[in-house]
Amino acid sequence: MYTRICATLARWCMWVGVVGLVLLIVAVAVQVFGRYVLNSTPTWAESLALLLVLYVTMLGVAAGVRDAGHIGLESFLVLLPEKQRLRFEMLIHVLVACFGALMAWYCLMLGISVMDYKLPTLGVSESLRYWPAAIAGVLIVLFSIEHLIALVQGRAVEPSWH
Repeated sequence: MYTRICATLARWCMWVGVVGLVLLIVAVAVQVFGRYVLNSTPTWAESLALLLVLYVTMLGVAAGVRDAGHIGLESFLVLLPEKQRLRFEMLIHVLVACFGALMAWYCLMLGISVMDYKLPTLGVSESLRYWPAAIAGVLIVLFSIEHLIALVQGRAVEPSWH
């Protein structure tokens, strides 16, 4: 059940990332068209593109943690005996979970602290810049726990994006 929930969350991250990339391309195209054809760049296009990059990147990072697409120490781990390899893999997932928890907490605090400020070109809260990292941090923790459970059970986490 937990694995199905995590796989669904990771797929949603990827789908939102794909939609975000399409919107990012549209925002940059509008920006280029405005600058070079109309000689008047829309003020919102660059801010929207930067905001979309944050969402696409952070959700992609979370999905990458679930599907083991992050930087790993596989070359070092294959040299270890099975028991030590398992311990190191568990340590890596614990450290990644700790990183995700810290990222979620501090980005949440930053988001709350700037909630009353507005992005002038978009008219939305400045906190929207910090929510993707906070959400990704929570997802990283969930996905790291899934990996730890799988290691204890002696199985691998199946990638969510087939």
